[in-house]
Amino acid sequence: MNSVLAPVKPKVNLLDFDRKGLEAFFVGLGEKPFRATQVLKWIYQEDVTDFDLMTNLSKSLRAYLNESCSLATPAIEVEQKASDGTRKWALKMSCGNQVETVFIPEESRGTLCVSSQVGCALACTFCSTAQQGFNRNLTTAEIIGQLYVAQRQLGKTQRITNVVMMGMGEPLLNFENVVTAMRIMMDDFAYGLSKRRVTISTSGVVPAMYRLTEECDVSLAVSLHAVRDELRDVLVPINKKYPLKELLAACQDNVKSSPRRRITFEYVMLAGINDSLDDARALIKLLKDVPSKMNLIPFNPFPNAAYQCSSAAVIDRFRAVLHNSGMVTTIRRTRGDDIDAACGQLVGQVQDKSKRTLKLQQARDASVSIRA
Repeated sequence: MNSVLAPVKPKVNLLDFDRKGLEAFFVGLGEKPFRATQVLKWIYQEDVTDFDLMTNLSKSLRAYLNESCSLATPAIEVEQKASDGTRKWALKMSCGNQVETVFIPEESRGTLCVSSQVGCALACTFCSTAQQGFNRNLTTAEIIGQLYVAQRQLGKTQRITNVVMMGMGEPLLNFENVVTAMRIMMDDFAYGLSKRRVTISTSGVVPAMYRLTEECDVSLAVSLHAVRDELRDVLVPINKKYPLKELLAACQDNVKSSPRRRITFEYVMLAGINDSLDDARALIKLLKDVPSKMNLIPFNPFPNAAYQCSSAAVIDRFRAVLHNSGMVTTIRRTRGDDIDAACGQLVGQVQDKSKRTLKLQQARDASVSIRA
């Protein structure tokens, strides 16, 4: 008689839990809630992934964790270092998908750009990542695992002081997993990052923006890129569902939750599309009731891109108009472009597909038509 093997129960990845989730997990095992803080400190502060080395846990608990749990992180498939010190990792998930994570070193801080999805569903026409299409959401473990792997690779010589959810994907379309990961980032028993040093960027998923304001106190960045709905419909297609009026109402709701808060608006500079002085003046008028900072982003090209970057002189004039109005305005320095790690370039080279190339050209033509 042939015996039938029982299916192997997958191990629970403890990186999927924030402190509240871990407390519930340990209580479910008959343990005290404080086990959660002990385990968090071992993982994120002591860099210990061997349960047997977590010496303030009982032997029986350690034995259970070894048998039933894991601390699985993404595997490094490729690591690259740019001439300016920027580092990029292509990380392979357990199912074979890859995402990219970028570390940007600066004099006073080190910023990690983290991905939230494999690919992206929003199809912004100026973004290389969007041309990949959408595959799936990342788990909390896969999101926080990017931070864990990056800090291990950097060692003690470089510290991650800031995290921006600006990598592959739209974070607010993976709300639960992203927010859980951000809570781990800010937990004093884990990474202990200040809420001002953790930023989530969105293209304008309005209902999730309201929910974020209620549930997670982090900094907010909004990918704006246009001052009129007609143009933003082309550049950021989700605008057709949540137009500028609704987007700005959600922004105003967010800043009301904290009297000193400002929203960072991101604005990619596209030659002949959205970079005129009239656009700059319209931008001032559009944001007059929203405490904000403006981040102008020189467009980073990718294969078959339908746009070109505004010239340095045009960007400087645009910035001057905003600055003279009293708006805090910076020009984002392009980092890591020699390894395709700059803003909008993740993930790497894009295979040429005639339908996609045609679609991008149609978007370009539509943008020019609207501008005219």
